[in-house]
Amino acid sequence: MALRYWAVIFILGIGWGMSFMFNAILLRELGPLSVSMGRVGFGALGCWIYVLAARKPVPAAPGRWLALFGFGALSYAAPFAFYALGQQDIASGVAGIVNATTPALAVVVSHFWPGGERATVMKSLGVICGFLGIVLLSLPLLQGGQSSEAWAVLITLCAPLCYAFSVNIARSFKDMEPVALVAIALTGATAAITPLAVWSEGLPHITRVETWASLFVIGFVLTSAAFIAFYWVLPKVGPTNITMPTLIAPVSALFLGTYILGEALLAEHLWGMAAILLGLLLIDGRIVRWRLAKRSVR
Repeated sequence: MALRYWAVIFILGIGWGMSFMFNAILLRELGPLSVSMGRVGFGALGCWIYVLAARKPVPAAPGRWLALFGFGALSYAAPFAFYALGQQDIASGVAGIVNATTPALAVVVSHFWPGGERATVMKSLGVICGFLGIVLLSLPLLQGGQSSEAWAVLITLCAPLCYAFSVNIARSFKDMEPVALVAIALTGATAAITPLAVWSEGLPHITRVETWASLFVIGFVLTSAAFIAFYWVLPKVGPTNITMPTLIAPVSALFLGTYILGEALLAEHLWGMAAILLGLLLIDGRIVRWRLAKRSVR
């Protein structure tokens, strides 16, 4: 891979890890549903600016738009809300580590999905490692009587579960221009989450500069710009290498939460992250390929 493609992959991983830090900042002034509403709203606006400026093709069929609206609610509105809900009780670094279980949950859902990919032995071991990581994160909380934080881990886990389903549903939209797909889906996500956010939390009242700045970054940079970059680099690096941001994001989230927000760094965070990252490597197959490559050299 060219160095510039590696740079995009690492920036995506670091950036998506940063989103949990910005969630923590937004939650100081906004409710969790309003955080999701702001992110998908600004993200949709950024994507539409790009789609119109680049004159990307947009589907005209109303049924296609309706399907994408539902896809957006599942893929963006719900996960972003689950992350914000969970981060009311757990640190941003922990949320970032939980997010790394997405490939493990995708393996499980794909195995039972009609026409989905069946899980291999190696991928099954990766799933076990992923769930072991969640146990390592949650068990000390339960033993310490912090049941609300343990529940927050489970609530946060609902976000990667949404992603696991959306990955399989996305196959039905593979004929579409990717950024146009994201623009319509984020519009649907905004339409879905806005009434819920206003009804349960009222109209957002923002008084802090850091709240506006966080909304701008998490919406325009870490959502719209990040997805534009993601779909630009995907055909150039392939589906295997594009999974690398998943390995980088939890490290980024944990580092930023500890050193920027001053969150506590506990041993169980590191052990949980290690187990989940090992699971990702097993699912991805890199460990097997490395060992086979070494044997062939010998």
